[in-house]
Amino acid sequence: MQASTFTAVVVTGIALAAAPGFARAQQNYPSKPIRVVVSTSPGSQPDMLTRMIGQKMSESWGQPVVVDNRPGAQGVLAGTPVARAAPDGHTLLYALPNFAISAALQSSLPYDPLKDFTGISQIGFTTNVLVVAPALGVKSVNDFIALAKGQPGKLIFATSPTGSAAHLSGARFNVVAGIKSVHVAFRGGPEATIEVLAGRIHYHIGTLGVLLPFINDGRLLALAVTSPQRTPALPDVPALGELLAEFKRPETSHGWLARAGTPRAIVNRINKEIGRILDLPDVRERTQSIGYVVEASTPEEYNKILRAQIQTLTKLVQDAGLKPK
Repeated sequence: MQASTFTAVVVTGIALAAAPGFARAQQNYPSKPIRVVVSTSPGSQPDMLTRMIGQKMSESWGQPVVVDNRPGAQGVLAGTPVARAAPDGHTLLYALPNFAISAALQSSLPYDPLKDFTGISQIGFTTNVLVVAPALGVKSVNDFIALAKGQPGKLIFATSPTGSAAHLSGARFNVVAGIKSVHVAFRGGPEATIEVLAGRIHYHIGTLGVLLPFINDGRLLALAVTSPQRTPALPDVPALGELLAEFKRPETSHGWLARAGTPRAIVNRINKEIGRILDLPDVRERTQSIGYVVEASTPEEYNKILRAQIQTLTKLVQDAGLKPK
């Protein structure tokens, strides 16, 4: 037997011997508690969604799903431990918009957002709302754009922190509408909302969950939601996707990621379970009540979505004149 033939036989034999154990490891998944890292504080909407999915997953699989909250650094604190974890599907990342945003805004990251992770599933996206105080005197998006263009650089625009999804959504709106305004970033959406209510800020783009009570009681006027379609929570409020072609797709979304190299069978199993959970009637009802749009995907689709989002955000950062850090 030639040396090359002998080597091939040995390698094949080793692979065949290892295959049963490898297959069993995938079939036995999960074999220990699953840790899901999320880049927000406990009580936030992403934290709530992670815990809701995790509880259903735990009930189905018989293993605890532990939520590990690591806010800060535009999601980098959450992404880093997952990028360094064993590729066995037991350490996962709930990827928020800041995962793609940090790739567009930060010149150096401790991981490669595309090479060090693999997509499991997109799960959906939050609904942001463009609101003004009724005293501003506008009734529609077109009214507002006309007012803003008539006072270039005069209106004050509030968002949550610079580089947040709400900030970039607002920056995108300003670029598309041709508006020049003064941006003020607050620590969070509630702080920005207080300033709009007080009349010190002219307009604000924030999450529906924070703004809905003030819209419902008439203290804020919702001009549009930034999602591609209307939300059941505000059926009479137009979507920017109806008015501006650039908003027919959300610029960011939420999803679950695993460490690159995680066996495809494990990724597919998690994907199937997430899809099952998102289709449950009680989960659908809960997500709709907070203005969350469920839109699951295959792992392959989510990888493409993330790549496209990073490219879109990188261009938006350039167009809006935001400087990468």
